[in-house]
Amino acid sequence: MGHTSTTRSLSMAVAMGMTSAAFAQAAHAYELYADTDTHINGNFLAVYGLFNSRKNYDGASGGSTWREGFIKYGLSIDRTLGSYGSVYGTANLVSSGTWGDGDASGLTDGSERTTKFDEAFAGWRSADLFPALGKDGVDVSFGRQIIQLGNGFIINDDGLNFGKGVADGEFNRGGAYYLAARHAFDETAVLRLGGKDGLHGSVMWIKSDNRSQAKTEMAAGTLDYTAAPGTLGLTYIHGIDVDDRYASDFQKQRKGMDIYSLRGTGDAGIKNAHFGFEYAWQDKDAGAEKAWYAEAGYTFADTLWSPDITYRYSRYSEGWDSMFNGYSTGYGTWFQGEVAANYSGPFNSNTSIHHVALKVHPLENLTVGALLFDFSTTHKQDNLDLSGRELDVFAEWAVNEHLIITPLVGLYKPKQDENTGGNQVGGNGTNLYSQLTVAVPF
Repeated sequence: MGHTSTTRSLSMAVAMGMTSAAFAQAAHAYELYADTDTHINGNFLAVYGLFNSRKNYDGASGGSTWREGFIKYGLSIDRTLGSYGSVYGTANLVSSGTWGDGDASGLTDGSERTTKFDEAFAGWRSADLFPALGKDGVDVSFGRQIIQLGNGFIINDDGLNFGKGVADGEFNRGGAYYLAARHAFDETAVLRLGGKDGLHGSVMWIKSDNRSQAKTEMAAGTLDYTAAPGTLGLTYIHGIDVDDRYASDFQKQRKGMDIYSLRGTGDAGIKNAHFGFEYAWQDKDAGAEKAWYAEAGYTFADTLWSPDITYRYSRYSEGWDSMFNGYSTGYGTWFQGEVAANYSGPFNSNTSIHHVALKVHPLENLTVGALLFDFSTTHKQDNLDLSGRELDVFAEWAVNEHLIITPLVGLYKPKQDENTGGNQVGGNGTNLYSQLTVAVPF
């Protein structure tokens, strides 16, 4: 297990995510060629991060200081086919690495370096070929691509990037654990119908090549209705298979598991408000598990700095499998707390979470935020008690269109330490965590 404590459950570590910056999945392109029918763009994104944690969560004493980085580069092409729609495709390589001590959870050791394809997919959109389905009402794609269902509460991407620090490197994906250098599922086939407004849906087949996700294979479908007040949607996921060579007993239950959810987002017709909810349940061999959240927020658009405040409550049952959730709409979704979600836990299982977020905009290109989380382990018997609180303060500064700087400081206070039922090494005092990420998109 490398320098990861053997008392730490691997299945719990697998449930961890890494909070990638929002730009990590965004499309950044530089036009290389364009005519009436064809566009060829070059894709480039470089992200580098400095990290320090005064406490560790892998059984090792002291803290950790490390660095992560990746470069994503490739090409995107689209071509119209007259009245027969358009074809498109993307191929991106990612070079990534981790340096220094490795992260505070011990999943990386600082020696990871890899260059591999991340995205490599192609597709066809129908344009106006089927008027009843709307513009691009049929969209078929296949290959290595990022897939998100809803707002990523269950499936956001395949962004779990373990290193060499666990299982003698068997799950190593090349470093940049926190930055989540790689997001694409290995094999996919996706059919989307109905565009983005009114009634629309999708069916898909998804297979991961991520060993830390047991190479899970799934089928999924969505049905959504979108109007001015927001979107209501249904999700269904069926677990087809896992690779037993890499699956924990917990992950083996994904084979044959059914997941259902009802979700909604929007402003409900209230200007400057935003609401969201999702209720999901998993039917698997060990029994039914449930997870849900509800949130409400409001932006004071006419007040100095346009402050936005949000409250959310989320609850995950004892055996809930967090699957492929991830960072979707900003800090706190769905990695809740930079220390708690990435290193210490809880990892969106066996917990209830109160969350309050405040964001202000002192400048057009500057956002400053404070995020408060209160975690309560719901079933402590036979489980680690990962109750605690965390406060994260951050700034997002878009210096220009090719430079984004994001500092963050976190204060994490667990109720227990490694000697009293928790996992923080060196007592249950407050951990001071800091990071600075720099992104260069083109």
